[in-house]
Amino acid sequence: MLKKNFLLLIVVLGFTVPALNVNSGIAAPVKTSTTLKPTEIEEESSIYISQNLQQKHFRKVSVNDSLSQQIFYRYLDNLDHSKNYFLASDVESMKKSYGTRIGIELRDGKTNAGFAIYNLFLRRAKEKMLFMKAAVDTVHFTFSTKDTLNLDRKTEPWPADRRQLTGLWKKELKYQWLNLTYSGEKNKSVRSALAKSFTSRLNILNHQKPSDAFQAYTDALTTSFDPHTSYFSPDEYENFQIDMSRSLEGIGAKLQTENEYTVVNELIAGGPAFNSNLLKKGDKIVGIGQGKAAEIVDVVGWRINDVVKLIRGKKGTIVRLQILPASQAGRGPVKIVQLLRDKVDLVEQAAKKSIIQKGGKKIGIITIPSFYLDFEGQQKNISNYASTSRDVNRILNELNAGHVDGIIIDVRNNGGGSLEEAVNVTGLFIPSGPVVQISNEKRENSVLNDEDTRQQYSGPLAVLVNRYSASASEIFAAAIQDYGRGVIIGERTFGKGTVQSVTKLERPITFFEKSPDLGEIKLTIAKFYRITGESTQHKGVEPDITMPSMIDTATIGEDTYTSSLPWSTITRALYKPTADISPEKISVLRQKETLRSSKNALYQTYLHDRNTLDLIRQNKAVSLQDSAFKTETETIKKIEKQWIQEPDGTKDTGKDVLINEAAGVVSDLAILNAGKKETLMQKR
Repeated sequence: MLKKNFLLLIVVLGFTVPALNVNSGIAAPVKTSTTLKPTEIEEESSIYISQNLQQKHFRKVSVNDSLSQQIFYRYLDNLDHSKNYFLASDVESMKKSYGTRIGIELRDGKTNAGFAIYNLFLRRAKEKMLFMKAAVDTVHFTFSTKDTLNLDRKTEPWPADRRQLTGLWKKELKYQWLNLTYSGEKNKSVRSALAKSFTSRLNILNHQKPSDAFQAYTDALTTSFDPHTSYFSPDEYENFQIDMSRSLEGIGAKLQTENEYTVVNELIAGGPAFNSNLLKKGDKIVGIGQGKAAEIVDVVGWRINDVVKLIRGKKGTIVRLQILPASQAGRGPVKIVQLLRDKVDLVEQAAKKSIIQKGGKKIGIITIPSFYLDFEGQQKNISNYASTSRDVNRILNELNAGHVDGIIIDVRNNGGGSLEEAVNVTGLFIPSGPVVQISNEKRENSVLNDEDTRQQYSGPLAVLVNRYSASASEIFAAAIQDYGRGVIIGERTFGKGTVQSVTKLERPITFFEKSPDLGEIKLTIAKFYRITGESTQHKGVEPDITMPSMIDTATIGEDTYTSSLPWSTITRALYKPTADISPEKISVLRQKETLRSSKNALYQTYLHDRNTLDLIRQNKAVSLQDSAFKTETETIKKIEKQWIQEPDGTKDTGKDVLINEAAGVVSDLAILNAGKKETLMQKR
């Protein structure tokens, strides 16, 4: 699903196009009279991009034929992930011409090979779109016969000839037809909707700019060093700054491009999308409509900046998003999500508490959506500046006063945030000591410590995580686990254990002229390490007790990126584990959870539905038979409604099946601890 950080759009300059013989199933080649070339600014930018990658990136990579071919194949995968644009002969020809040349050009800061490949891609993209536009007007499909479309053609070969290629296009058209049929939109002609969509994409293809080719190629270069390194053009950096400041009115989501789709990369805690529970990380946005009734505009293949402009708007106005949900692994049907634009509400972003009864014990829940910190308020010494650790500290005081028997810290879907706050929150649960280690690009190691000897809470503790728990969340969970301070419950975390820094690209300053705006580069410059010396990178944090989420874990996580930095180790930090959690105690808790959950009918239904959804996602071939497609669609919708999306867009802690199971574990832990204390008292 997630070929992340690729700001790639299928767009092209005007062409003179010969007629297509749709009935023969063979697409005629398209000739172009215009060839995209890099601008002077782009040529200069590429020099500084190359220098930064080779000199400042954490990963020290030799620029040789091996790296050249890695970039080449990553670029082709970005451009043609489904292998339905290029022919096998195209790939072989490009490999011969550019397979090793890319490395030479990288050393020199050139992009000639990238533009040449992109120009061929544009011709193939135009051919496909012309074929699809003509076919939707003339072809009449039969959906009663058994037929399938493979949605994941990563291991499949490129088509051998044009007949095979157009065969794939026809299947894709049938799939799109079925998708629209079961999308839930009423009074809309599928044929006219598809025709309009293809016309729109052709219009995009006819307004291509050199910047699109430059961005696509530089994405392949940067992400070959690691998936979190990227180049921002001046326009894209402006959007990046707005996202980081979280000040613009909109839906509160960070977007990126995956192949021809705009994908939700992060939901900002406290934003409309986060609060609605309607949009999820990894959802693909395929259409946008203004207000409750305006027509939805197809945005597949659009530049990401243009998609962002449609989504942003005045506070209090409505935007409708047509999405392919991540929970369905990008397969149909499309779903329409309605959101009310607003600013990010810092109050909504703040940590929250709730209390539930489980096993005769009172269990406190602290939900931390992100590790937030108002840096400006902190610097100005404002009394009530927003801070995760300050909010959690206050909540702990309230829970202690309420005499809870145990606490769960819920960092599911918490993508990280302030490293300082992750360290400070950890400090609330340990006496003092190291929390995380950092190794920079020079392999110099440093340790961040909790200096406060006060331990705000020392009772039974669990941390609930899932695959979307990343970065600062992983640092917190890892420290709690390494100190033996609490039980980690859920599934393996994301595995992002790297640090990025954004640098402005500038030519050496001279007295006579000012450097033009060359954009910015976000570079990976360091790695996080646990106090045990093991990195959180790639592997993430393994739970002590597994409770699976509905997330498609096969397609989410650092280990799904082919260029992610490897897991590694450094020297162990000096720290003293607590005696709260031992391997023996974990074993007892697992046994008790297995027995309890086996008797929980609701949880067993949850596991059954999750396995059903997982089987659907694992089957990369989707049926093009109407009855089978409809059955699968209805199954997905039912599971989503029950477990992924509450009907009113809210999430009730009391109805959260995983929270309830985790509370059972903490209740068991409280009983075990009480028994241990009684035994000690008897011995005395």
